[in-house]
Amino acid sequence: QVQLVESGGGLAQVGGSLTLSCAASGRAYSAFPMAWFRQAAGKEREFVAGFSGVRSDSSFADSVKGRFGITRDTGKSTLDLRMSSLKPDDTAVYYCAARTTSYISGRVYLSAGEYEHWGQGTQVTVSS
Repeated sequence: QVQLVESGGGLAQVGGSLTLSCAASGRAYSAFPMAWFRQAAGKEREFVAGFSGVRSDSSFADSVKGRFGITRDTGKSTLDLRMSSLKPDDTAVYYCAARTTSYISGRVYLSAGEYEHWGQGTQVTVSS
């Protein structure tokens, strides 16, 4: 079983920056697929950015390309999401997700249903 704990959310101004961190624990950390999702009020959970397993290829939602970055540190078992040039539309609860069942090397999983482990979420609010 994998436990995921997010941190780093909060209030930011338009154009500002925030970094979210996800700490994984509960099993030997290996390069399994991990991702960040977000869910705004009244909307479905959507993919933001993620890594594939093994090769750690990355992928980003079109809405955050060029503004968000993602890094993972296997030594510290962490997954960070660096957000910059924030917009009001980035306001949401951000969730860290991991997939530890079988996966295809190099494939970034984009659907929430493809991940079985989730953190509790951290709120990000961008104000103008």
